[in-house]
Amino acid sequence: MEALKAVENNGADLVRRARSGDGVAWEEIVTSFSRRIFNLAYRFTSNVNAAEDLTQEVFIRIYKTLDQYDPKQGDLSNWLMRLARNLIIDDYRHRLRNPQNSMADAVDDHTFHLRAVGNSAHKEMERRELAAQVQEGIDKLPPDLKTCVILRDIEELSYQEIVDVLKIPEGTVKSRINRGRIELAKILRRMRVVTI
Repeated sequence: MEALKAVENNGADLVRRARSGDGVAWEEIVTSFSRRIFNLAYRFTSNVNAAEDLTQEVFIRIYKTLDQYDPKQGDLSNWLMRLARNLIIDDYRHRLRNPQNSMADAVDDHTFHLRAVGNSAHKEMERRELAAQVQEGIDKLPPDLKTCVILRDIEELSYQEIVDVLKIPEGTVKSRINRGRIELAKILRRMRVVTI
């Protein structure tokens, strides 16, 4: 977290140095944001390998567009994550139009997994199982609902940010989030993940 705050505080300097070929500056950017970008990619792909590939593609695109970063229009974190979200959503839409046979794999042994709050092996196993079940439920949502639920409830974007990313009216965003949450709750009840 400290590294991310440091990157945000000197984002313009880091970008300037990375653009001039400073590998250390670029490595600092990648290290600071790779986890967030991977997690977002995984939410849309449900596949560790696909999320890793997509994360790598996002960073290649980011590197190629570093000259477009303008610190006057916002901090580095917002710019990078907005770019990443747009690229990941574009990839998701492309995969919907061109479906292929890909089964979701487990994220348990990946280095970007969430850390358990407790230190008990049993609690960690329960947390991983629950996370996998919730992801399975999210995967069953229709694409338009899935996108809005991920952006609002996982990425915690504001309604206006979602409007800007998806280019749809705010009423549609709110409706899709509401319908997505209701549908996800039904799916999780059917899967017996929640009993409410």
